[in-house]
Amino acid sequence: MNNKELFQLKHELWLKMVYSSFAINDPKIKDTLYDFSNILFRHLKWLAQDLRANNIEYDYSKYGIEIEKKTTFEYFEYLINEIKIALRQYGESTLFSRIISDEYYMIVTLEKLLKDEKNNQEITAFNKQRKYEDKNLDKKQTDALTYFLFEESYKEYELIMVYFYMQIHGDNIVLNDVYQDLVDESHFHLKCFGNMLAKMGILNIPRTIIKELYTKTDIKQFMLDGIEEEKGAKEMCAQLAAAVNDEELAKFFDFINYQENYHIELMQKAIKVL
Repeated sequence: MNNKELFQLKHELWLKMVYSSFAINDPKIKDTLYDFSNILFRHLKWLAQDLRANNIEYDYSKYGIEIEKKTTFEYFEYLINEIKIALRQYGESTLFSRIISDEYYMIVTLEKLLKDEKNNQEITAFNKQRKYEDKNLDKKQTDALTYFLFEESYKEYELIMVYFYMQIHGDNIVLNDVYQDLVDESHFHLKCFGNMLAKMGILNIPRTIIKELYTKTDIKQFMLDGIEEEKGAKEMCAQLAAAVNDEELAKFFDFINYQENYHIELMQKAIKVL
């Protein structure tokens, strides 16, 4: 397997790990898997940097990922198997030695979790109940929340990968710093929305990002378009905060709304540099 194919495999492995963390209810196990997903994303970044250094182009193609499982033990077994598949693909380098060490530890941790029967819990992330915790939302409110979470979770995944691509292919220190902030913010939002989708029983893997989106040469126009998208997201947050008729949810959407304000500021900073 060449490094471009390995990049796709690692991209898929990151998605499998992070969405498994969303699906699992146990807070401690959820945090462990999410931490592992962050490590896998760093692997992806280092691999992308290596590809660029060797003038090898990569893309975000991915095969269909079947993430739906019935128990946490099924997830542990699934992730162990997926990591072992990846481990068979690495060559010899300092980077691969680091990746191998990390992934062996992940396997050891997952195998330890498998030994304790109390860790074997039912998964409810795919039951399609569309009920968020103990909130009494009517159908219109539920539909609005469902639409928002589907659209915004995909958008955050898309932004992570697009700004990641710009960062890998960019050489301006100020711009790369902005891209990193935007990637980090979108990771947080994806985590929030992914966990909410799971609580509603409608978790799903995001669709593949078209290549034309992240290989755009007019980055300034992309940023200008992104500002308009952020304004749209702010409007959706404001509408949801007003519509859900629940103080806790309303405060959450206000919180996200104000974060979008700073995203716009970051993009305006990038535009000035461009």
